[in-house]
Amino acid sequence: MRNNANTKIIKIAFCLVTILFFLWGLSYGLLDVMNKNFQNQLGITKATSGLLQAAYFGGYFIFATPASLIAKKYGFKGGIIMGLFLYAVGALLIIPASNVHNFLMFLGAFFILACGLASLETNANPYITKLGHDKDAAFRINVAQSFNGVGQFIGPIIGGSLFLSITNGSDITSNMQNVQMVYVGIAAIVICLLLIFLLVKLPEGSEISNGEDKAQGNGSYGQLFSYRHFCFGVLAQFFYIAAQVGAGAFFINYSVEHWHALSDTRASYFFGIALIAFMVGRIITTPLMKKFSANKILGIYSIINVFLMLLLNVTSGSISVVLLIASFFFMSISFPTIFALSIVHIPENLVKTASSILIMSIGGGAIMPFFMGHVADNFGIAAGYLLLAPCYLFVAWYSFKGCKPKMVAH
Repeated sequence: MRNNANTKIIKIAFCLVTILFFLWGLSYGLLDVMNKNFQNQLGITKATSGLLQAAYFGGYFIFATPASLIAKKYGFKGGIIMGLFLYAVGALLIIPASNVHNFLMFLGAFFILACGLASLETNANPYITKLGHDKDAAFRINVAQSFNGVGQFIGPIIGGSLFLSITNGSDITSNMQNVQMVYVGIAAIVICLLLIFLLVKLPEGSEISNGEDKAQGNGSYGQLFSYRHFCFGVLAQFFYIAAQVGAGAFFINYSVEHWHALSDTRASYFFGIALIAFMVGRIITTPLMKKFSANKILGIYSIINVFLMLLLNVTSGSISVVLLIASFFFMSISFPTIFALSIVHIPENLVKTASSILIMSIGGGAIMPFFMGHVADNFGIAAGYLLLAPCYLFVAWYSFKGCKPKMVAH
């Protein structure tokens, strides 16, 4: 009876936490549309608009460690509740920013919102991997991340319809009212979910322990970084997120510059298609992980993306946009698979700390859009995409070689 009760609790926990994956996917899907929207409405350059990603992913970098400390003291549930609270606060701060049309205030609001997402991801990602056996960790987190893809797909559709349909600053008041309406709606949903998590019991500790991580050690950073596959995993995640965020941040810019028949609004719909490809990539590939090694699939996909980044510089018209969309299919499994490969065989008392460091590596997304924007302003947007090729190449190396568990010699 007890095992049946625990199984039911774990299933409820899995479903609730999976909703969180959708919510931060929705936020990210909207972010890249906001990048182009601010270029149109506030008259800023591509490099300056890239600061939006810097603030957003900078929040991930800064708040990941505090989120881990909260989780250590109050458990995964405490970290999730803190994340939902900050997510709601950041979304509500969009109201004053949109009222005064101030880009710096938007940066502050998105930074706080992202601190909340950092807390959610620091807790939800390892929590999902631990709700079962290590051998199925990559499969389990990819299932949950598929719902993240749904949120990322819906975001550009909302943004394209309500934001980019009002172009060139022709009616900035209406544009900002639509921005405000969307984020107030998000805040309301997040607050409702926050109340649910306050009331529902989530299993912790022995209730979700699979018995595969009996070695504990002293729980120090030195012990954690003695795991070679984890160290390389942090770097792989950094470079992958840099590539993913850079690809999305300037998708609309690349599309309208290389397929001249496209407007910003239509380009945002194609970005939505790219995120459908991203979601479909996870849905199609996740079952394959039951038959083939997750790391080998990731390596093959990453190599394909290296070549796609090169092809973006020698093609134009509709084919160039199709190639860019294809790259989202092949990057789809990267984050959850790298995450799972990095924390398997890590002792239980190190998992929360390991997760926080992996979430800090999302800071790669704070850096790449600025450099891509600078290259785009001077050499064209296609040249900016060349910066992503080495990132995918490192992920490919990690997939085939660097992810193999091995202790670092001292």
